[in-house]
Order: sequence, then structure tokens, then C-alpha cells
Amino acid sequence: MTTDYSRYILTRRQYVWALCFGCIISAAGMWILCRHSVAALACAPAGWLYPRFYRDRRCRMRKTKLRMQFKEMLQVLSSLLSAGRSVENAFYSLEGELVMLLGEARTDLLHEVRILTNRMRNGEPLESLLTDFAARSDLEEVRNFAEAFSISKRAGGDLVEIVRRTSQIIAETLEVEMEVSVLLSQKRFESRIMMAMPFAFIGFLGFFAPDYMAPLHQGFGWIVLAVCLLSLAACCWWMVRTMDIEV
Repeated sequence: MTTDYSRYILTRRQYVWALCFGCIISAAGMWILCRHSVAALACAPAGWLYPRFYRDRRCRMRKTKLRMQFKEMLQVLSSLLSAGRSVENAFYSLEGELVMLLGEARTDLLHEVRILTNRMRNGEPLESLLTDFAARSDLEEVRNFAEAFSISKRAGGDLVEIVRRTSQIIAETLEVEMEVSVLLSQKRFESRIMMAMPFAFIGFLGFFAPDYMAPLHQGFGWIVLAVCLLSLAACCWWMVRTMDIEV
């Protein structure tokens, strides 16, 4: 069964977990701000939006892992070709080599390698199989490799050099991504603290000094709360967009 890596389908358990988590957080946040059970229950349905964000996050994580495993596959393939094996025999030997290298037998890449070798045994050309995988992977590195491999196979180019060069480019891209991730990790942590602090501050005062917070829950205070909540949501959206850097 082939997989479209541009989409991620949540299992029933994952969807229920994400839905419950989103509803609980939405209701808890509104209750901390308003101290009103009806308002908290009315805000709980906003948690229906969280499964979509959770699904997109899981999709990005899967594609990142697939990209790193593809880099390892290219290094193994380059070694097999350098040892004098033919292209087809090198792909047939990939599964065993990758299991030893990755240390696990159930990964997306190994699943794709098994599909590829099985379809090769049925007589399908390797070029079309790589092109199909590139289209489903939604990864630029895989598309570039499939195109270069197809052109080189038809023109009789140096496959070892193509594999080596593609592996080097992917390694450089991943290195830049890791550097950017390290630089942003502290800022992401700080942004999460900044988003949680208003709720923690209001919750603390509401618990230990309810009389002090009483004006916020009546009359003009509701308008102030609404404006603050909308401003906080806008800041959250802006920070997420700012931190979303693609290399």
C-alpha cells in the first residue's frame, strides 16, 4: 500500500486525544479568564480546531524523518554502487543494509524500499518507481534525485557521482536546518512562556485575591477581557508564523 506523505491521517485514538486536549485547554483557559462555567463550556468547542494543527505537526515530523532516512539511504546506495554492484542489485540490497544502519525494521523509508523492490521484481522500470516515490514523498530532495537518476540512466551518466552529490546536498540542507532549529528553540520556549503567563497571572490573582479581580468580571471588565483575549490570540498567531522558517 502506497502512502501520500503530503497528507497525514490521524488514527481514531490520535484524533480523540487531540480533540479532548484542545477542548480541555480551551475551556480551562476561558474559565481562568472569566471564572464563568457557561463561558468555559461555550469556548470548549474551539478545541475542534486543534486536531488540524496536530495533524499538520505530525505530517511535518514524518516528512523530516523521511528526509533524514533518505539521506542515509543515499549514502548506503553510494557505497553499494562504489563496490561494483549494478543499480538494480544495489536497490535489492538496500533493505538489509538500512535495517542494520537505522536499527529498526518498521520505518517509512524501509516500507518504500520494500514496495520498490517488489515492483521491480514484477518488471516495472526503476526510473518510474523513483518518480512515483518522489511525487508521493513531497520532498524536493527526492524529486531532484529521481530526475537526476532518470536522466543519468538514459544518458549513461555517472550514477555513483550523482548519488554522492545528492547525498552531500541533502546533508548540507539538514545541517542548516539543525542550526536554525537550535537558534529558534530558545525563542520558541520563551514564546510559550509568554503565552502562558497571562493565564497564570490572572489565575493566581483570581485564586489568592478574588476581590481584587472582581471588577474584571463585571461591566466594562468583560470588554477589557475580550480585547486582551483577541490581542493574545493575534500575538500567538504572529509568533507561530514568525517561527515557521523553512530552509
